[in-house]
Amino acid sequence: MSETARRLKQLGIVLPRPATPVANYAPYARAGSLLFISGQLPLGPDGKLDERHKGKLDANSGIDAAREAARLCVINVLAQAHAALGDLDRVSRVVRLGGFFTVATRFDALPQAMNGASDLVAELFGAEGRHARTTVGVSHLPLDALAEIEAVFEIKA
Repeated sequence: MSETARRLKQLGIVLPRPATPVANYAPYARAGSLLFISGQLPLGPDGKLDERHKGKLDANSGIDAAREAARLCVINVLAQAHAALGDLDRVSRVVRLGGFFTVATRFDALPQAMNGASDLVAELFGAEGRHARTTVGVSHLPLDALAEIEAVFEIKA
């Protein structure tokens, strides 16, 4: 068992089957030593969005559902990376995460919501999991999802 697979198991995470693209794009692309993962939604193990992870955040929204959605998104990002590489031990570092959250008007806790994803990759990959990041609020995401996360990984030769 690879080191990353062992850590996923310790964290109680089973990678789901990678989501199939719903439009004309690839789920991932390699360019030299970089692996780009297309935006992933907070789909559960059944491949569906829980009602808790749909809709829009507003000034009265709690942080828990948004953090959970970000964590699910990055689990789906990891599933795509695993499909691309065959073994997550081939990741030498997490370069960047980009997070998008559906916001009705304003939601000031976007950075804390995005930590649902950032904390998981830092825990999984250690120092190599610390990454650059962008977190933005948007008016709509596919399937009425609360969040979507994309990633860039550096791959070992």
